[in-house]
Amino acid sequence: MAEAAKTNRLTRTLASLGLKRRSRLNRADAFQKTLYALLTILGLFMILPIVYIFNHALKPYQELFVYPPRIFVEHPTFQNFTELFLVSSSSVVPVTRYLFNSLFTTALTVAAVTIISAMCAYPLSKHRFPGSRLLFATIMLTLMFAPETVGIPRYLVVSHLGIMNTYWGHLLPHLAAPVSVFLMKQFVDQVPNELIEAAKMDGAREFTVFLRVVIPMIMPAVATVAILTFQAAWGNVETSKLFMQDESMKTFPFFLSTLTNGLANSVARQGAAAAAAVVLFLPNFIIFLFFQRKVIATMAHSGIK
Repeated sequence: MAEAAKTNRLTRTLASLGLKRRSRLNRADAFQKTLYALLTILGLFMILPIVYIFNHALKPYQELFVYPPRIFVEHPTFQNFTELFLVSSSSVVPVTRYLFNSLFTTALTVAAVTIISAMCAYPLSKHRFPGSRLLFATIMLTLMFAPETVGIPRYLVVSHLGIMNTYWGHLLPHLAAPVSVFLMKQFVDQVPNELIEAAKMDGAREFTVFLRVVIPMIMPAVATVAILTFQAAWGNVETSKLFMQDESMKTFPFFLSTLTNGLANSVARQGAAAAAAVVLFLPNFIIFLFFQRKVIATMAHSGIK
């Protein structure tokens, strides 16, 4: 009887939801219905690259080079993924080592950039110390420099610090993130000063205020900074090319860039390259799916109620 009652309640709930959706759609005028249809078509069109990259990785060689190119695979196979792991089986460094380096350095970079950016944004926003405005203006000024202009100074710094061929060489160049500091500061500015003062009057120390009052209120910005940092660090090949001479310290994106280099023809290893592209894309896709609401909240500046 209890199970039948639960089933009936579930059926009524689903029916009511369906009626609400139908009534909402019936209340829409012709323009809104047309807009819904256009947005649906646009959404389907925008997911085509995602569908293509997954289908491309499952294509056998006879379908990889068919003309005109086809989006959907006819005879799916996992041979490309097998080839990806066999490519480096005869070399000194296996593909799993590249994957480990990417995962480890990316996790460290995301954590370090997020923490440092938040700790930099909080005093710039809530503490008026001498030179705070000049410091923030200097941080904003660095946004004007193209990445290529700081390539040589960055190499000299890493070289003189003696951290080449170490994980620090992957981590340190990413720590200075002016975009992340700016984004964090804009959200910390929205935190009411009265709330911080009330927490201090209750006996909370500065670090407690930062950790338990400020951070929960700027979580949309924290999530956005984490996503942007993850994308930059996960797909980065610069540190592997410039700072790593030891092959075992290089990352998976660098390995992907060398899969088809130096070959006698343009056909060999294309299946492995397609599979590697999916492996490189999948973490970004998963991370964004988990934190997309936070990103939307950040763009809408609705993190502070």
